[in-house]
Amino acid sequence: MEITPTKRNRQGKIIHTCQKEMIINLYKDLMRKEPEIRYEDLLFRLSEGSGIGIGTIKKTLREYKSTGKVSSPKNKKLRSTICEKLDDFDKNAIRQKIHQFWFRKEIPTLAKIIQAVQDDPDLPNLSRSSFQRLLKDMQFEYTKRNRNSALTEREDLVLWRRQYISQIRRYRQEGRTIYYLDETWVNVGDCSSRVWVDKTVKSHKDAFLKGLTTGARNPTGKGKRLIVFCSILPKLNDNAVIILDNAPYHSVKKESIPTTAWTKARIQQWLESKGVVITEPLVKIELLQKVKQIKNQFEKYVVDEEAKKQNKTVLRLPPYHCELNPIELAWSVVKGHVKTNNTTFKLNDVRQLLIDGIQRVTPEMWSNFISHTIKEEDKFWQIDFISDDILEENESQHVLTITGQTTSDDSD
Repeated sequence: MEITPTKRNRQGKIIHTCQKEMIINLYKDLMRKEPEIRYEDLLFRLSEGSGIGIGTIKKTLREYKSTGKVSSPKNKKLRSTICEKLDDFDKNAIRQKIHQFWFRKEIPTLAKIIQAVQDDPDLPNLSRSSFQRLLKDMQFEYTKRNRNSALTEREDLVLWRRQYISQIRRYRQEGRTIYYLDETWVNVGDCSSRVWVDKTVKSHKDAFLKGLTTGARNPTGKGKRLIVFCSILPKLNDNAVIILDNAPYHSVKKESIPTTAWTKARIQQWLESKGVVITEPLVKIELLQKVKQIKNQFEKYVVDEEAKKQNKTVLRLPPYHCELNPIELAWSVVKGHVKTNNTTFKLNDVRQLLIDGIQRVTPEMWSNFISHTIKEEDKFWQIDFISDDILEENESQHVLTITGQTTSDDSD
């Protein structure tokens, strides 16, 4: 068989099983006809005959020699879900849309919210199914009220938020120093398309629309971040409160808690190590139920325990509530300075701009950011009472209507 050049396979294109099998067939035929062929010549001939690059030829031959077969390509493209595509600021803006209905004494429904989001040019247009998935990810659920379904936040999230606001209010009354922890980064290529001076940022959304705040996720390293956190703790005021978000590296548990992936023997061993006496054989689900009853006593986080050693308290923000962290507004000032003045796109120059931007955040500005955040806390505190009252009022009216109809029907 004579091997003739064929059309080259485009670089980066997935090599399918049939192409790998073609390589192996060509390889067998060449080895049968020219058993003494040099390896380099073999690779060249196979590449010319199949149109596939030498690197892929090597990998295919190596796989065949070690396993006796070729595998199918992993050509499934990992697509981002709608929940991953939208950052916390888009999600926060959508939550505010929902809250606006409550403030107007109007029960939010899915159709109303979709329309409100579509009417806002700063928010993406989403299909009904995508919007439902997003709302579920944001901890919203449908609460059945009469013939309609009201869109309410999940009880656990509402409780988390109210406990957070209640605690931070108490810490302020106690006069404790409060530190807000957050992160951001700037790229060397960050610049502004026009020259402007941002004298004031009125809200988190205003900052986000100017492209100044954080929102994307950056690869992180648990070990290094914990070391930095521990080294900063002694520099903070005694009895201080540290506000942080729920990033994975903030939520590393000090001890693993049993899950369904654990074996029965391992779960039972864990329970017994915590003083739980098991007097009779139990199935796995019963063991896990016992874990659930006591796990809060042992579910501790590494950063929390390190803070306790230094007489500091950690308080976690509820998810998707970036407007409760004033440092986001500080970042907007810093990144605005970098974007406006970055003309060289050199790392050292950008680093200096970053330092200069941090110095631009004055005590007066920080005080304003804190005031803005407290107003946001008050709004969240108020919205829960409003939604409760409206839903109860609506339900009471419906009961009265049904009762009246029943009386009328009886008389008829």
